[in-house]
Amino acid sequence: MSDSMGKREILDLLDLTLLNLGASEEDLAEVCDLASRHRTAAVCVFPKHAEFVKGRIDPVVSLALVAGGFPRGSESPDEIFDAVSQAASKGADEIDCVLEPDDGPSFPGEAELAKLIAMREASQGLILKVILEAPLLDERRLRAVTRMALAVGADFVKSCTGKRGGCSDEAAAIMAEEVSRHCLSFEGSPGVKVSGGISKRKDAERLISIIEEKDGSIVGKGRMRIGASSLMRELVDGGLGRN
Repeated sequence: MSDSMGKREILDLLDLTLLNLGASEEDLAEVCDLASRHRTAAVCVFPKHAEFVKGRIDPVVSLALVAGGFPRGSESPDEIFDAVSQAASKGADEIDCVLEPDDGPSFPGEAELAKLIAMREASQGLILKVILEAPLLDERRLRAVTRMALAVGADFVKSCTGKRGGCSDEAAAIMAEEVSRHCLSFEGSPGVKVSGGISKRKDAERLISIIEEKDGSIVGKGRMRIGASSLMRELVDGGLGRN
């Protein structure tokens, strides 16, 4: 990667988010129009806003819906399955789903495996991004849960919701390493999504560089995403300026 990425390169990876259950149609329209104008990878919203957003965004921009609890993930595999299934039925192209962390010594264990299987089965072949909440995990648990998510078939491992801490350089590096190792042994080409506190262009560039240094094949929106809203402020005129 060059010392300074072009705006276009970053926009291509951007999941523009508006995760506010009380968002007005005016707010949603602003996000949709920005995403369509600048051709971001996706717009990420709650399922209740799916119909409006799907009808407003350019078809080249994917509709990503959070499901199964946000920012805290559901503890019930059955609830996760139902929520993800409903989101899939609303025209989603992608699903972002929190795998709720646990500070117990057995994490990740059978309970997490059951939740991941529910996510994967309910997402019906859509792109599945599993949110790991890395700020709440030590290295051992982050590596273990990343491996489990990838083994179940997650298309992306995502650093966090941003509600309980931001994405650290270390987390980005660990997830990229685990994705790289997974690809050596298994079919498929999963990716990494970094999110949480990425409001400056320099932060996005640094995290992208960290990931590419770990595995140069993790490039493009099929393998890498950035979840942000306030990052748009630096990338284009008239950005949202929301956290």
